[in-house]
This record gives sequence, structure tokens and C-alpha cells, in this order.
Amino acid sequence: MSTSGVALSSILAHHDRRWPGRVALIVDGAEIAYSELDERSNRRARMLAAHGVTAGDFVTVALPNGLAFYETVFAIWKLGAIPNVVAAKLPRPEMEAILDIVRPRLFIGDPPSSGVPVLSPDRGASEQYSADPLAEVISPHWKAMTSGGSTGRPKVIVDAMPARWDPEEGFLGQRPGDVILNPGPLYHNAPFHCITMGMFVGATIVEMGKFDALRALQLVEAHGVNWVTMVPTMMHRIWQLGPDVLSGFSLPSLRMMLHMAAPCPPWLKDAWIGWLGSERVWEYYGTTEGIGSTTISGADWLTHRGSVGRVRDGYELKILDEDGREKPVGEVGEVFFRPRGGPGSTYHYLGCEGRRIGGWETPGDLGSVDGEGYLYLSDRRNDLIISGGANIYPAEVEAALEAHPAVRGSAVIGLPDEEWGARVHAIVQPMEGAALDGQELLEFVASRLARYKLPKAIEFTSEPLRDEAGKVRRAALRSARLEAQA
Repeated sequence: MSTSGVALSSILAHHDRRWPGRVALIVDGAEIAYSELDERSNRRARMLAAHGVTAGDFVTVALPNGLAFYETVFAIWKLGAIPNVVAAKLPRPEMEAILDIVRPRLFIGDPPSSGVPVLSPDRGASEQYSADPLAEVISPHWKAMTSGGSTGRPKVIVDAMPARWDPEEGFLGQRPGDVILNPGPLYHNAPFHCITMGMFVGATIVEMGKFDALRALQLVEAHGVNWVTMVPTMMHRIWQLGPDVLSGFSLPSLRMMLHMAAPCPPWLKDAWIGWLGSERVWEYYGTTEGIGSTTISGADWLTHRGSVGRVRDGYELKILDEDGREKPVGEVGEVFFRPRGGPGSTYHYLGCEGRRIGGWETPGDLGSVDGEGYLYLSDRRNDLIISGGANIYPAEVEAALEAHPAVRGSAVIGLPDEEWGARVHAIVQPMEGAALDGQELLEFVASRLARYKLPKAIEFTSEPLRDEAGKVRRAALRSARLEAQA
């Protein structure tokens, strides 16, 4: 967490003074300089102020990736307000639940209800407002991101960090002046955090808009991209382009490919390390709440296969049982973190409470640590399947299913079973045009998993099983199948 530095309200101007003419964004084929983005966001800030936005207000932003999104977020910071970023096409009931929790001063996007002041995208013309600099102001919270939560009711995570940053302090291997590709939806915390942090150190952001595997590689080479973060779903789709396509890309400018947000199957990580080299493939595990995180290089992963790394400076890590006692090395329990500043120092919730034991807080994941302090995740506590008294981790079964070349994606859930308590049910999305046989796939998986972990049923579907951030929609998928059974 940065406790000093440049206010985000003036950081665009700072980088323009530092590197006159430097490009901030490449979006829809256009290059937008830091000076132009600064002026555009000044105009937009005055427009938001005309709609009542003042320092300390929440502003809910429901815009797709694009120039207007970046202008709007920096405009919010210029007023000392707090951006609450949500998906532009969020279902109406979920959107209204979020707005009920946040109670923003203004909603920017297609109006979800009549009870919230709205600035629609088609009414967002700001040219009539002045582009002159505004007085510097620092928002008390630089972001308020939204999570679905395990209960089905959304929660809003208000970051404790004020809106300022040291422009020399690169985040997770980013360097001042880098070229960074954004392949992810900015309403998710990982892309939003990483991409805006890149701009805080003067990076040029190459904005994809929507992910496409081949285009991602082409953009990296065309623009000399140095740093990119991906989710394993993106890695999988790139790898499925095949050796004939991948052999045409060496990506010489790419210093770091950092993956996060979902478990990466070991075979896929092996493949990427073999392609790019262990020094360029990194993994990050952390939380939107900022309570703790780990990192691991590809080189360390090869000697600690399956690990997500060791805890980063500024945090502590423990594995606890259900009674709050520390688990021995190598035994699975619940992952708990503690930031240097103690509980509550990195965030606060709107809409729910965190789960803490003393000063320790959990992201809800299960895992173990080895004798060197490397963390190995098993699964989400809420997704654990207990069948016949045995613990089965869906992510492990999904990794085995997705090792099959004809499988595009999978989701494993537990369904009620009178005899076993729960049975393993696999939902599989085949590759387009692939002829997949359930029995053949089951035999493939049986060579990789213990017998008790094998799916009792395999269901094929064409529907996406993960959201745009690569997270499996297990809760929604399970609920739909329970309703169908009922």
C-alpha cells in the first residue's frame, strides 16, 4: 500500500510532464496521449460535478472496456470520489442489489432502476466543459470493487488506500514506462487493479476490448508489450491455437506473463514455461480485500510443482483448522492471512462481514504449506465436495478433465446423493466441432485421478462455464441443476 506519492487526480499530468507526448492508451486503433487523456478526464470530471458528484461520493461505473471507461475513472478520482466498477451487462436484480448497498451519488451506464441518479452513456458528451486542470484532491478510497459472494448476495470491497501512488513503484514487476496489454474485463478487480496501477507508473496500455487468443499474440508483438496478466482460461485458448500458430510467435519484448484469479492446470503451466521460459511465467494469488498474497516464478514452480508461492513482504500466512488451531506442515486446512497493519487495515466491506479468527482473515480457500513456506491450494471451502467421508476438490477434477485436447472447459459440482452424501458431477464444454464420448473421457481422467474422485456423471454443454475473469460459476451451475431435479 502506498502511503505517499502523487494524487491520482493529477497523476496523468505528472506523466505528461515527465514524458511529453507519451501514449497512455492504444484503444480501437487510436493512440491517446497522457495529455489528451488528462484533458478528456478534466472535462468529464466537470460534467460529473454538474451531476452532483463531490469528494467522498461513490460513483457506480457500468461501462465496457474503452476510452470512456478510462476517462470516467480518472474523472472520478479528479473529484476525490470513489469508483465502484461493475459489469455493464450485469443482470438487473444483481445490479439493483449492488446499488442498494453502495447508494452511489451517480450511476454511469444504462439505467437499472428509477431510484438512482443516472448518467446514460449516450448522454455523456463532455465537450462543453473546460479541459483546464482542477484543484488537486485525494479520494479517501481509490476503488470499491464488487464480488458475488458465497451467499449469492453481492458484497462491495472498499479499498483502504487513499487515491495516491508513488509513480516509481511498479506493481508486481511492472516498471515505469512499460507497455502493458489488457486482455481482461475491467469490471473485475484483477484487470482493473493491474491496468490502472500500470498507468500510475506511466505505462502505455494496449486495450483489447474483448479477448481473442490470436489477436492477443499479434498485439504483444506489434506493440512490443512488456507485461501482461492473464487468467488460465486465456492461456488455455492461446495454447489451443496449436504448434503451427504458436511457433510463429516468440514474443521477444514480453518480460512477464503473470497469471492469476483461478487455478492453472499443471500441464498448461508446464506448456507455457516450455514455450516462454521459466523466467517469464509468473503466478500471483491474492484477494480483492488485500489481506494477503503470494507470488511464484516459473523457475520456483518447477521445483515446487503446484504451489502458488510464498507470502509476499508485508503479510503473514497460516493454515488453520475449523477450531482455529494451526495445521502441521503438509496438512490441508483453511488459508488465513494477516496484513502488516492488522485486520481492517486494507479494506472494509459494504454488505457483509469478513470471517476472522483473532487478527487473521480467510479468503475462503483450502490449502497447505510445505517446509519452505510454499502454499499449495486445494479449492474453495464452499466448493469442497465430501463424498463418502472423502474430501474431493473440484479444481483438481477440472484440471484432469481439461487436460483432454477436446475439452474447452469444465465445471465440477457436488450434487446430493443418498448413499454418499454427495456425488461428483462434471459439466464439460467440448471444443467446437469435437466429438467427445463420456466413457472415453472418463477413462482419460481415470488415468490421472484416484477412483473416488472420478465423476459419477459427465454432462456435455455448449454454455460458457466460466465468467470473463476465468472463474468457474459453480454455485450458479449447481443451483440450476438442483432446481431442475426438484
